[in-house]
Amino acid sequence: MKSQQVRLAKRPKGEPTAENFEIAEAELPAVGPGQMLVRIIWLSLDPYMRGRMDDARSYAKSVEIGEVMGAGTVGQVMESNHPGYAEGDFVLGMFGWQSHVVSDGNGVRKLDPALAPLSTWVGVMGMPGLTAYVGLLDIGEPKEGETVVVSAASGAVGSVVGQLAKIKGARAVGVAGPDEKVRYVVDELGFDACVSHRSATLRDDLKAACPNGIDVYFENVGGPTLDAALSLMNPFGRIPVCGMISMYNTGPVGGDADRLPALMRRILTDRLKIQGFIVSDRGNRHKAFMKEVGGYLREGRIKYRESVTVGLENAPKTFIGLLRGENFGKQLIQVSEDPTRG
Repeated sequence: MKSQQVRLAKRPKGEPTAENFEIAEAELPAVGPGQMLVRIIWLSLDPYMRGRMDDARSYAKSVEIGEVMGAGTVGQVMESNHPGYAEGDFVLGMFGWQSHVVSDGNGVRKLDPALAPLSTWVGVMGMPGLTAYVGLLDIGEPKEGETVVVSAASGAVGSVVGQLAKIKGARAVGVAGPDEKVRYVVDELGFDACVSHRSATLRDDLKAACPNGIDVYFENVGGPTLDAALSLMNPFGRIPVCGMISMYNTGPVGGDADRLPALMRRILTDRLKIQGFIVSDRGNRHKAFMKEVGGYLREGRIKYRESVTVGLENAPKTFIGLLRGENFGKQLIQVSEDPTRG
């Protein structure tokens, strides 16, 4: 058995290109005692992967040159010598950008496709959904009647943040890109308002959408969107820092703009709480997340959208597009057939 793999060929300088990736095949070992062979069905593409392509200090180990790119995946067991898994079981694991893998079951979880579609376990019911849940509720702590603004509002994390804010009684305002995404955030997801970060009058647009200021700003992008939100923060506002996608290709310091003096002054004068967080630190919240968000999903109170690209070989160009904002909703690679889908 061979596995098709996408490996890191060389570290990017700025925006990744196709040259930073290598598509290759690897011979898999025989399935030994306590092991299983897994066929990957769904592969999650997420912005954090860009940081792991760099050889820089971060919260997680960098991908080494020649190593398979890491990612959350959903797969199906094809052969098993593992007592906890049988042939045909569906599983969730960090198996990376590849088509097949032999696993000892470490870090793997069995999935019940009757609870939610398989693809959602790397989306709204997986890491992105949990990220939205803990960032908004544990750090943002929205109160009824407050205004919550979220950047990248049509994305996998941002879309859940705004819908949760509405469920908790807050006013939800999104920041997105093209008009199609702006309309989707309001018309389909139910946000109270949404503005475009592409607008030449972004700050004025956001001010008009937030007449009572901003109490919680869920940060996904950085750059001018952060500047606009900071100018409208109310005293004692909270800013959960989830990501800074606009800066991921500009080097470790995020480009040339020095926002620190203005940021520190705003923190002091408005007594803001700004806290970065990594979802892997919040495993203790998983059970509550599954119960609460899973319930909202089944009730139709939380909606989601997926961008699906078929074929592992298309993962590099799709990932490059993700960093440019070309996806609409959760970006997935369908590596192989999903037998649960009609």
